[in-house]
Amino acid sequence: MKKIDPKEIIHTGELLSRIHTPDDLKKLSVDQLPQLCNELREFIIDAVSQKGGHFGASLGVVELTVALHYVLNTPLDQLVWDVGHQAYGHKILTGRREVFHTNRKYKGISGFPKRSESEYDTFGVGHSSTSISAALGMAVAGRYMNEKRRYVAVIGDGAMTAGLAFEGLNHAGWEKADMLVILNDNCMSIDPNVGALKEYLTDITTSQTYNKAKDKIWELLGHLSQFGKSAREIVSKVEHSIKSAMLKESNFFESLKFRYFGPTDGHDVVHLTEIIRDVLQIPGPKILHVLTKKGKGYKFSEEGDETFWHAPGLFNKETGEIIKVAPSSPQPPKYQDVFGHTMVELAEQNPKIMGITPAMPTGCSLNIMMKAMPHRAFDVGIAEQHAVTFSAGLATQGLLPFCNIYSSFMQRAYDQVIHDVALQKLKVVFCLDRGGLVGADGPTHHGAFDLAYFRCIPNMIVSAPMNEEELRNLMYTAQLDEVPGPFSIRYPRGNGVMVHWKTPFRKIEIGKGRKLKNGKDLAILSIGHPGNFVQKAIEKFEAEHPEYTVAHYDMRFVKPLDKEILHEVGNTFERIITVEDGCIQGGFGSAVLEFLNDHQYHTHVIRLGIPDEFIEHGEPMELYDEVGISPAKIFEKLVQVLVYAESQNTSHKAFSKNA
Repeated sequence: MKKIDPKEIIHTGELLSRIHTPDDLKKLSVDQLPQLCNELREFIIDAVSQKGGHFGASLGVVELTVALHYVLNTPLDQLVWDVGHQAYGHKILTGRREVFHTNRKYKGISGFPKRSESEYDTFGVGHSSTSISAALGMAVAGRYMNEKRRYVAVIGDGAMTAGLAFEGLNHAGWEKADMLVILNDNCMSIDPNVGALKEYLTDITTSQTYNKAKDKIWELLGHLSQFGKSAREIVSKVEHSIKSAMLKESNFFESLKFRYFGPTDGHDVVHLTEIIRDVLQIPGPKILHVLTKKGKGYKFSEEGDETFWHAPGLFNKETGEIIKVAPSSPQPPKYQDVFGHTMVELAEQNPKIMGITPAMPTGCSLNIMMKAMPHRAFDVGIAEQHAVTFSAGLATQGLLPFCNIYSSFMQRAYDQVIHDVALQKLKVVFCLDRGGLVGADGPTHHGAFDLAYFRCIPNMIVSAPMNEEELRNLMYTAQLDEVPGPFSIRYPRGNGVMVHWKTPFRKIEIGKGRKLKNGKDLAILSIGHPGNFVQKAIEKFEAEHPEYTVAHYDMRFVKPLDKEILHEVGNTFERIITVEDGCIQGGFGSAVLEFLNDHQYHTHVIRLGIPDEFIEHGEPMELYDEVGISPAKIFEKLVQVLVYAESQNTSHKAFSKNA
C-alpha cells in the first residue's frame, strides 16, 4: 500500500495556501479575512484529527490570531502568547504550515512557541501566566533603546488566576508601559475555571446595561478623538465613571492603571481588526477583553465536553468519534487514575485527608475525589504556589493534604515547599504526576528535576513507585500517623504495568528498598517506573549471555536511602549501574555515589538518566531511548560493561602475558 504523505491529507484552502508569512496575510482585503479564518480552522481540524495535539484552545483564537497578524507588523512588533496551547494558528501563519504535520512529533516542530524555532515566537512558553511579565520586559527594553515597536500579550482567563499574571499587571501599570494585554476569555483553562476572578469577568460580560453604555462610549471616543488630548481625557473619565456605576464597583484592571476595553466578540475578525488597530493607538498599558469559545467552529467540541476536546487525540473529524486501536488484551490503568481512585479509598478510611490541585483535576484524576467528596477536594486555579501554602495551612490544623502537582509545575512552588512546608515540618503529601519524560509536550513539561530538587530539602521523604501497587502502598504509608513531615511520591505520565492493580494496602518501611533479583556479576539499582525497563533488559541479556547474572534492586526511596542495600552492593559488586528517569546531576545516582564515597567503597558506578540538557519532544519511548534508559539501551549497556569489557580485559591480560 502506498504510504500517504501527511501533507497530502491536510486540506489547505485557496487563501491559506498563499500565506507563508504575515506579509502575505496583509495582501488580503479585510473582507477576505472571514474566509481565511474558515480555512485556517479547517486546516487545524484536519491536522489535529489525524496527527493529534491540542485542539480546542487554538480553534477558539483563530479570528484573534488572524486579526493580530493582520494589524501588527510581526516580527518587529512583539506578540507574546501565553501557555502556547492556543498558538497553532500563529505557527501556521508564520511559515510553518508545510511542516505542521510534524507538530509534536520526534524531531518535528514544537507544540508550543519556541524562540529557536522561529523569529515570530518571541518568548518560549509551556507553563502559564508568563506573557504579561515577558511583554512588559520587552516594552521596557524597547523604551530604553528608543525602539518603535508594539508589544502585545495574549493571556487566557484561566492563566489570569496565577500570581505571576497579577505581578506583571501591577508592575506594568506602575511603569505606564505602552503595551496591550489581550484577555482571551473562554471561561476555561483545561478544566472549567474557578475563583473570584471568573465571577468578576462573568459580571462584566453579562451586564447588558454596561455593554450598551460601553458601545456608546466607543462611538463618542471615535467622534471626539479628532479634537485632541483634552477631549479624549474627558471621554476617558466619563467612561470610567459609567463602568464603575454599572458594575457597582471600580474596574479591577483600571485600578491597576490599565485602560480596559471590552468585552468584545472574539469571533468577529473584521471588528477585531478595527478594535485592535484603534486600541494600539492609545498610549500606555491597555487590556482588551475578548470573548471566545474553546473549540469554536467544530460542532462536536462546541456541543461536547470542552475539557475532553482540549487534547482529544486522533479522531474522525466527520463524526467526532475518537480513534483508538482496540488492545488485544486488558491494559493496565494510567498512574493518574490509580492515584485518583486510591485517594477516594484512603479518604473513606481517614477523615483528615484532603485533595488539592492547581487547575488540573482531570489531568491528575483528582476529579474522581471531587465528584465523590466535593467538600474535601479543591481545585485552586492555576496557582501552584498558593496550592502548596494552602496545603500547609490545612496541615497546621491537623488535616492531611495530598497536594497533586505535575513535576515540572512544582518547580514554580519550590520556595513554598521549602519555607512553608519543610521548614515547619508540616505533613503534606506531594504527589508529583508526570515525573520523567512526558512525550509530545516536550521540555517545558518533562519532569526531569524533582528527584534532585526535593532530595536536598531537609525533613523531606522522596519516593517513587515502580508500579501501581507500589503507588497505592506509598500513598497508604504517607498518610499514617507515624510519618512526621512532608512526603513526596513521583510517578510518570501514562499507563503502568499491572492489569490487576487494586491490591490490599500494605505499609512500606520508610527508606526501605527491595531486592527483585539475585546476581553475581553486576548490580542495577533503579528508582521508580524505569525499574520495569531494567527487568526487560536483564531478561533479554541473561537469555543471550547465560554466563552472566545481574542483580536488580528497586530502591523505592531517594531519601532516605536504604543503607542496608547500599552496604550490601558496596561489599559485593565491583560494578553498579543506577537507572532513573530524572536528571543525572544531583539525582538518585548522585545520591548513591555520595553514599559509596562517604563509606569508602571503591565500586565503579555508571549512572543512567537524563543528561545535562533539555530533551525535546517525541514519544516517551523514543526519548527514553535517546537518553539511554529504554530496555534496549540498558541491554546495550550491559553488553558493553560485561561482555565487551570482559573480552577487552581478557585480550589485555593475554597480551601482557605474551609480552
